[in-house]
Amino acid sequence: MKKLYSGNEAIARGAFEGGVTAAFGYPGTPSTEILENLVQYSKQGVYCEWSPNEKVALEAAAGASIAGARTITTMKLVGLNVAADPLMTLSYIGVVGGMVIVVADDPGQDSSQTEQDTRHYARLAKIPVLEPANAAEARDFVIKGFELSEKYGCPVILRTTTCVSHSRSLVEEREPRERNTTCFKSNVQQFVPLPIWGRKLRVKVEERMVAQAAEACTSPMNEIIENDSELGIISHGVTAAHCIEIFPEASILKIGFGWPFPDELFKSFAAKVKRLVVIEEGDPIMEEHIKALGIACEGKGLVPRCGELTPAKLYAIKQQLYPEQTLPQLPSIVEEAGDLPARPPMLCAGCPHRGLFLALTKFDVIVSGDIGCYSLGVFPPLNRTDTILCMGAGFTIAHGMQKAGEQKKVVGIVGDSTFFHSGITGLLDVVYNKGNSTLIVVDNRITAMTGHQEHPGTGTTLMGEPTKSASIEAIARACGMERIRVCNPYNQAETIAVIKEELEVDEPSLIISRAPCPLHVRKPMGPARVIDDERCVNCKLCLRCGCPAIEVGANGRPSINPTACNGCGLCDQLCKLGCIAPSK
Repeated sequence: MKKLYSGNEAIARGAFEGGVTAAFGYPGTPSTEILENLVQYSKQGVYCEWSPNEKVALEAAAGASIAGARTITTMKLVGLNVAADPLMTLSYIGVVGGMVIVVADDPGQDSSQTEQDTRHYARLAKIPVLEPANAAEARDFVIKGFELSEKYGCPVILRTTTCVSHSRSLVEEREPRERNTTCFKSNVQQFVPLPIWGRKLRVKVEERMVAQAAEACTSPMNEIIENDSELGIISHGVTAAHCIEIFPEASILKIGFGWPFPDELFKSFAAKVKRLVVIEEGDPIMEEHIKALGIACEGKGLVPRCGELTPAKLYAIKQQLYPEQTLPQLPSIVEEAGDLPARPPMLCAGCPHRGLFLALTKFDVIVSGDIGCYSLGVFPPLNRTDTILCMGAGFTIAHGMQKAGEQKKVVGIVGDSTFFHSGITGLLDVVYNKGNSTLIVVDNRITAMTGHQEHPGTGTTLMGEPTKSASIEAIARACGMERIRVCNPYNQAETIAVIKEELEVDEPSLIISRAPCPLHVRKPMGPARVIDDERCVNCKLCLRCGCPAIEVGANGRPSINPTACNGCGLCDQLCKLGCIAPSK
């Protein structure tokens, strides 16, 4: 039976049909929905978990795989940075049960802080990378990834993109394969890569690569569409699918088994065409290699390095290749209307993070932020974030500034999920090395930005089972943090007082700004607010919190949209005249 699946849903289905036993990951757009869909098969015996971070997820998957089980681990592109350490060694020691590492790249940076190309990691780790072009291929390639992994005894990366992850196509459902038996067999010469054995494993990696490159040359995942010989295009993944549509006259080599490179396939295809163009999304990885083979080709001279290669961009490339032709007229880009107000991303109405950032506006401090909903504290009117690097760096950037002699007080911020992901070691560093930064965990009781996934502090697993809830306070105390304060960010007087006290001490301190995400608990924080127009003097102080429920009408006066208001009461506390009150 065929069903319409997104790429992420199809990956989950492929893992199930491929006989996966255990799945591990950390949420991150555009990969999040894979495990959220795979957990639906838990009644059929599939174990799923949100791990504290991607390194832990990959290591746990490796353990299950070494014991013989088929495993999958999921993450977004920057998550592989976190997991890179075990990945490199796992390539040497190998796996027993098939192991697929799904990494969702984000060309165009729709939801990521970088646009990095995961193929670099595959090449560095010397492990295969498969690139599906649609949901149907995503399902098939997961299963093929398990098979390749077991055949060669190494993990396999399945590289998707935002387009593949979220676009939909018909997928034929099949019966699942029987799961592997789990039974670890000790072999220290393989699984303990001390130099005496690691040097031999290194040789085996190179031998494996030669065999995989030969298989890539004949793999049905690499497909030649033969047309006119005047123009040949080598492309990969969803970009190749676009090329097939936009260049119907060209011969196209569609790459799905992208690393190790299928050199003989490149050579034989290039020999059949008069002009060769490599159209690849991201970095010129294939182009540089093909040129190194001595094959003349064009690439990034025509193809943009940055952003997603949309059909519109491919038409622009085609116009460069055929300047004499009149190509189909694409719909013109809608011009930005100059009279519309700017719509920057903002914290939701009632978000507890708004209260914390609003309180920080009272202090002349440097704020090093982090990755999460609270990243939006950088935008007007709050303007209360100065740096963002990566998950966990909110704490460590603050510590580094302070140790370098920065005269201003530095405040480091991470979220609750980020604290468990990579914030604990930063806090430990501050305490151990006698820093005096003020650290803040904005604890809204869930991994909110990626869609409300559980984490070690929520007391619930991905499979919906109740479990121990890790305490931020207890962990901080165990790390040696002596000053720990908890505040309610909706209470401005309390929050401002706590921040003031902690900024004045000459030792490290931790503030936990704790209130649940209202979108997660799905109930208002209180009754909607209204503004008394008769008493309001239009001072606009209420606008300083940047709440989207507070609107300015055509008359230039603020009003509160009752359908958007979450009843948090921050605006009450900003109004000096008491013009804002709960609705009756």
